[in-house]
Amino acid sequence: MIYCKNCVYPTIAANLETHEDGICSSCKTYLSFNKLTEHDWNQKKKIFENLIEEIKKNNKSKSYDCVIPVSGGKDSYYQTHLIVKEYKLKPLLVTYHGNNYLPEGDYNRDQMRKVFNCDHIVFGPSVEVLKKLNILGFEKMGDMNWQNHCGIMTLPIIIATKFKISYLFWGEIAWDISGMFQVNDYPEFSARSRHEHALRGFEWFDFINNEYNLSEQDMLWAKYPSDKEIIQSNIRGLFLGNYFKWDTYKNTQLMKDLYGWKELEQQPQRTYRKVSNLDDRYENGVHDLLKFIKFGYGRCSDHASKDIRANYMTREQAIKLVMKYDHIVSDDLNYWLKYVGKDKNYFWNLADKFRDPRVWTIKDGKWFKYNLDNSFTSYGEVYLKTEDINLFNKKKNSLKDTN
Repeated sequence: MIYCKNCVYPTIAANLETHEDGICSSCKTYLSFNKLTEHDWNQKKKIFENLIEEIKKNNKSKSYDCVIPVSGGKDSYYQTHLIVKEYKLKPLLVTYHGNNYLPEGDYNRDQMRKVFNCDHIVFGPSVEVLKKLNILGFEKMGDMNWQNHCGIMTLPIIIATKFKISYLFWGEIAWDISGMFQVNDYPEFSARSRHEHALRGFEWFDFINNEYNLSEQDMLWAKYPSDKEIIQSNIRGLFLGNYFKWDTYKNTQLMKDLYGWKELEQQPQRTYRKVSNLDDRYENGVHDLLKFIKFGYGRCSDHASKDIRANYMTREQAIKLVMKYDHIVSDDLNYWLKYVGKDKNYFWNLADKFRDPRVWTIKDGKWFKYNLDNSFTSYGEVYLKTEDINLFNKKKNSLKDTN
């Protein structure tokens, strides 16, 4: 495991590149945004304001001005605050409901149409379909939340095409996660980014005609509109992070003060933040545990890396937090197993098969990896069968030979 010398990301994270100075591409890109002056951000704001004027001018049908995909989280509130309160547009809020909101998340989501005076569509697939997709997502890619990623990135586009609404507004752009974009790129939502990144390369048809008897009708909400529909509706998905400097803590505090947005009452088991991912109990929990199982880092590393770059903590403080939280097997694993009707042996037998040989080593029947503090530590028993262990070791040795 090679870690960035500035943040706490391993280079295996999100296709990062590490430069000769040991600094990852995500930190490099964040630094380039951080160097923007007040004048630079004002120029970006002017570009956005010209876009707003264009939206108002072109909405001759008096339909909704835009769609805002919202979960009810801190960013959803800030997105809607900017669009409704600052720029006086009439949006349609659209929520994909994956059935596992935390109580605070339920409250925040349901308050949105009240505090912003907005129409709000909340859509959720049938619970039985969701349970089957939880299992299939876990078995296919080690991610029971595939249905969430798909719904969030598909349903708002479907609604926009149905209502002939041309503009959608998301919040942050991915430059602070993997360093993919530069300050003047202004990337927009695309079918390709949805498919390759959010959906992990899978589509709705990969989940039908299987032992769980899912049909095409069960997946109507997951079917991305055709190119013809997108073009006819002039669909554009825009990211507010292209135009406004994004500060999670300042934005969250503002949403608390203005609208009574609620953070988690209980401390999450796998990270120190209480303001992120309230729309799904697994996102900070067992879903993120699988990321640790696969790649050796977790949600705490994500949060701490962002907070290092934003100067909210030092790398030394972050290392202590990562060593405390990233490996925890959270209690929601039991909740998820009960939800889908499976047991722990089922979970660990499958989860072990997704471990990356670049990260993990088998020693004395246990999984080991190198950590941020340079320790070589065991993180649980090996559940693989003998033939799977042999295959894992063969892959690991072939990687050594390649290096």
